[in-house]
Amino acid sequence: MGSDRTTIGPSVEVVPEGDTKTRLVCPDCGYIKYDNPKIIVGAVCLWEEKILLCRRAIAPRKGFWTIPAGFMELNETTADGAAREVWEEAQARVEIDGLVGIYEIPHISQVYVIHRGNMTGPEFSPGPESQEVALLAWGDVPWDSLAFSSVAWALERYRDGSGPAVHTAPPGT
Repeated sequence: MGSDRTTIGPSVEVVPEGDTKTRLVCPDCGYIKYDNPKIIVGAVCLWEEKILLCRRAIAPRKGFWTIPAGFMELNETTADGAAREVWEEAQARVEIDGLVGIYEIPHISQVYVIHRGNMTGPEFSPGPESQEVALLAWGDVPWDSLAFSSVAWALERYRDGSGPAVHTAPPGT
């Protein structure tokens, strides 16, 4: 008649047949839950030799500076996602014109895809996730107040101009 189980869906950790990793599996229907890394998309954006930065209004790292970036949505390209994030966080329009690089953070299962972008006009303002947005000369970038190591890496890669690169962050950074 009834089952003693109080959970429904993937709830048993096993290595499914034909797999090599432990996964959550539903013992009733056999559904396998695959956890995959999160993809973060963003852009280093310029207007007249100044970089667009946002001061975060949300955790993590609230109050610190970042490039516009966030989680990629379903059914969009990384470039489309980067342009969307620029709009959402800085209310700026941007044309994506290339790839700065990929920044991997395996210990938190995140992959950052950072593009180059040119603002289509000087208009910008804080979006809901930003306390403040600014166009800053390279010498005015608040290097000690950047939110994440990926932001510093992306800015340095952009300035270096040597083309797309892949970087894997050391554990704990």
